[in-house]
Amino acid sequence: MAMAPGRRRRVGRRVVAAALVAAGALAVGPGVATAAPPGRVLDFAVPSAGCLLSSAVAPGATVPGKVVSGGIERTYLLHVPSGYRAHRPTPLVLSFHGHKRTSAYQESLSGFDSGNSIAVYPQGLAGTDGETAWTGAPYSNRADDVLFVSDLLNQLQGRLCVDPARVYAAGKSNGGGFTGVLACRMSGRIAAFAPVSGAFYDVGAGCSPARPAPILDFHGTADHTIPYTGNAERKLPPIPDWLAAWAKRDSCAATPVVRDLGKGVSVHTWPGCARGAAVEHYRLDGLGHVWPSTQPNLDSETPAAMDATPVIERFFAEHPLRPGTR
Repeated sequence: MAMAPGRRRRVGRRVVAAALVAAGALAVGPGVATAAPPGRVLDFAVPSAGCLLSSAVAPGATVPGKVVSGGIERTYLLHVPSGYRAHRPTPLVLSFHGHKRTSAYQESLSGFDSGNSIAVYPQGLAGTDGETAWTGAPYSNRADDVLFVSDLLNQLQGRLCVDPARVYAAGKSNGGGFTGVLACRMSGRIAAFAPVSGAFYDVGAGCSPARPAPILDFHGTADHTIPYTGNAERKLPPIPDWLAAWAKRDSCAATPVVRDLGKGVSVHTWPGCARGAAVEHYRLDGLGHVWPSTQPNLDSETPAAMDATPVIERFFAEHPLRPGTR
């Protein structure tokens, strides 16, 4: 007897979930699939066992969440879009706050709740100065934030129907710098990366992404916190040098194509990148250390010449993980 298409899909998902359990990538608890094994960063696309489950989070709601990573209880905010359906794989965006900030601040600042993706706002730990921070900065906590991201994704993909080809990362300032760290270490699982006013500290760890990683960057020339021209004493590279390094990693052309969008905004695009990658940069003349928005936001009461968030969402939509990109 032929099996109905809907039943084939359900059985297929059960087979995937069972295979993950057998491989140790997921452990199934009472009604919930949870992350395992501890201490391992998964840098490859992981099917979502959560497509088998009804979400405990009402569509359209933001709720706090917890996950244990590296023996530490970590927290985050989770927003499930109003159009979420448990049977339909949904994109997921991670949005990382800056130094001294919080997940709630980043939720309001970046505004990914208004899109059609599951939006996740992780909370950083207090660093050496007593303020929240992320791995990659000299003042960050010694906890492994890359492992935290991997464990967090394991948990969310065990509870929600996440599209494994459309997991993305964005962040502001130190959170933008951490987004760059993730591009180096988790490009096999996270499809594209969008730092804003990123603090790309040179920590000497090197960068060997699993594949050419799509990068979308925003930075203002009047940023005095993370200078556009860099700061050698703080081991902050000039933004053009950081971008050129990514263009080289992604096998793009050495020289960008520059388009003037007016109002002091220009977009720099490195053509010819390998295997569907892209490196794009929005230079905003006269803009400070802010998340660009044409409306006042938590960073600034002065409107910018453009909105970064919808540009990021379009870039993410254009760059899913593709088969054979590792």
